[in-house]
Formats: sequence, structure tokens, C-alpha cells
Amino acid sequence: MNNREIHAPNPATAITFRKMHGLGNDFVVIDARGRADPVTPALARALGDRHRGVGFDQLVVIGDAQDADAAVTFWNADGSTAGACGNATRCVAALMMDESGAGRLTLRSAFGLLPAWRAAQGQVTVDMGAPVFDWRAIPLAQAANVDALPLDGAPSAVSMGNPHCVFFVADADSAPLATLGPQIERHPLFPRRANVEFAQILDRGAVRARVWERGAGVTLACGSGACAIVAAGVRRGLLDRRVRVILDGGALDIDWPEGAGVRMTGPVAQVFEGVLSPEFLAGAG
Repeated sequence: MNNREIHAPNPATAITFRKMHGLGNDFVVIDARGRADPVTPALARALGDRHRGVGFDQLVVIGDAQDADAAVTFWNADGSTAGACGNATRCVAALMMDESGAGRLTLRSAFGLLPAWRAAQGQVTVDMGAPVFDWRAIPLAQAANVDALPLDGAPSAVSMGNPHCVFFVADADSAPLATLGPQIERHPLFPRRANVEFAQILDRGAVRARVWERGAGVTLACGSGACAIVAAGVRRGLLDRRVRVILDGGALDIDWPEGAGVRMTGPVAQVFEGVLSPEFLAGAG
């Protein structure tokens, strides 16, 4: 094998990134503060390829914001954009709080301002804002009872910055996640597609759940999905306002105080840092 000389990346043109995860819900994080956002749909798809790229459930770009500490933009592995990603928001908040030494900050997303702060045992909390139950804003293609959609299983619909369809089931582990998930994601009732959750209520303060994310497929965890489950469960009288949601990758603690946004607390982890090669970027164009 021929040796190749390794050159240091040009800081003016190189795209550096971090790989992070929250409960196995994994992300590529690109910091574009003070520079142009380099991400395109083609680059997002190339980066999301787990064999030829880096691989992620979502890509998050940190940008500048006038009314917050930073802005966050989310991409799915299929090159589509996402309005919200709770676990990625917590990862970015942890990065920035480590960077500044602050104990709390605010991020600007497409869904609005998201306050985040440090919690006990190295965890991070983010206030994901108030859930949306108006069928037009979720959005649905037509007027419908959002607490019992006209679909088999009578699921709930709610937006946490992205559309969610929540099925309350007897056994989340045996739910047809890989088959029904993609069908509901692209059901005509959801013109912008939907994240799909199968939630098994263990008691009024605990839920076992599995998730199909639009643009990503089966994921080990979904922060906005956990918030959507609790919001839908509270609205239907099935859950209390403080709930532990047990996902395939671990547990998130969700708190929805009266008159406030839905707060999500959980762990974050950084895996590695890297630099995208010129060859990769040329092929991703």
C-alpha cells in the first residue's frame, strides 16, 4: 500500500464536524457560526450515508442568531429538513455551555426559541415549547379530531415543531414499527409527512415507546417524539404531566407544567471530531 502524505486542512475552506448522540439518537454537528452554512440537500444525504459518509439520524448546523445564543437548523438523512430535534438541541446546548462555561442558554429553531440548561448528573434539559394541536398547524390535510385520527388505532396528532402521529398500544415492542411507520409517515393525511410513535403506557408516569422518524426511519430515541407522546397522553387523560419515556436507547424525563412548554431532560455524549476530505466534498456536490 502506498503511503500518502497527510496535509493539515485549510481552515478557511475545511468543514469540520462533531459526532454526538443522545441515547443513541445520533447526530453530525457542524458549527457554521461566523461563516456561510455549507450544507445542501446533497451534502446532507452524502453525510447521512452510514457506509460511504459519516452516518446520522439528523444533521444539525449551528448558525448565528440575533435574538439567541445561536440558531440551529436540522437535516434528515434523506436530505430533507426537520423543524425540530430535541436530542440534537440538547447536544448543541451541551457543546456551547462547555465552550462558554454558562449554565443555560437559548437556541433559535424554526419552531421558536428553545431555552436549555444543565440538569443533575451531567444531563441537559431543553424547553421544547408548547405542543400544537390545531389541525391546520400540525399540519393535517383536512379537518380531523386530533385526539382520535380517522386511522386504524385512532392515533393522536400533535406538532412539536414537526408533525407527530402517536399510537397508544398494548405492547410497543411488538408494534409493526418497520412496516406501519413508513406507511403513516407518508399517509395523505400528513402533507409534510410525520414522525410515528408507538407508546405503551406502563403507568401514569411511565411509557415504553418506539419511534419511526420521517426522513430517518427507526431510531433509538427521539426527543420531540417523547414530548409528543406525553402531550398527547396528557390531552387524552392517560398520563400525568411528569413522565419517564423509555425508548430503545434509554430514558428521557418529560415534564409539561401547566401553561408552560414541554421540558425534556436526558444525557448527551460526544463521540469524535473530524474534517471532511476534499474528495468526499467533491463527490457530495
